[in-house]
Amino acid sequence: MSGVRRGLVSVAVVELAGPLVIFYGLRAAGVSQWIALLAAGALPAARAVHGLVVERRVSGITVFVLGAMVLTVAMSFVAGSPRVLLIRNAWGTGALGVWALVTLCGRRPFLYEAMRVISDRDKQRQWEVNWRDHPPFRHVLRVTTAVWGVALLADAALRVVMATTLPIDAVPLLDDVLLVATLAALLAFQRMYGRAYLRRHGLRLRGVALVRLPVEASGPPGESR
Repeated sequence: MSGVRRGLVSVAVVELAGPLVIFYGLRAAGVSQWIALLAAGALPAARAVHGLVVERRVSGITVFVLGAMVLTVAMSFVAGSPRVLLIRNAWGTGALGVWALVTLCGRRPFLYEAMRVISDRDKQRQWEVNWRDHPPFRHVLRVTTAVWGVALLADAALRVVMATTLPIDAVPLLDDVLLVATLAALLAFQRMYGRAYLRRHGLRLRGVALVRLPVEASGPPGESR
């Protein structure tokens, strides 16, 4: 299994399946909603702490999300409401959405760096060549990064609405359904828009390499050029 696939499996287990199993398992055993939500949130929190302490993966987003989780738990102790704990699920997508929009003011947008993180060195070098030599490629990454940022902020807002209005036991599952739907829609848009825009400029992605499309001959059949 490749490193990218292992990473995706790890995220799926730790961020999605694991917390759901813990929450609904504890609820089936008669544990209160508050305790079950607290226990379910411990798994992704432990993964983030492991990345900071053991693997030394320090990022502003990770620090922000961990801080927000600690604050949310503290607030839930004061309020005594499990709904406060449910809101923590909005912090991650909200922070990522803000970060994606902020990177548009920098030299490289969020999606450029995201691709570099999951690629080996050869693919990273090709990605750099694409960025340096092809303005349409830069345009696609900036536009799609903007769409990701706005969509993730909308996702976070919807999570807050769900956490404050829907039955508590339904929200953890609906949170994951919303995440899958949001990512699927964004990836579909990114693929369709990126392909169409690059094609209009005579380019296409083959793997991670940009190649020129063949120029179609024009004029009456049989006319020499």
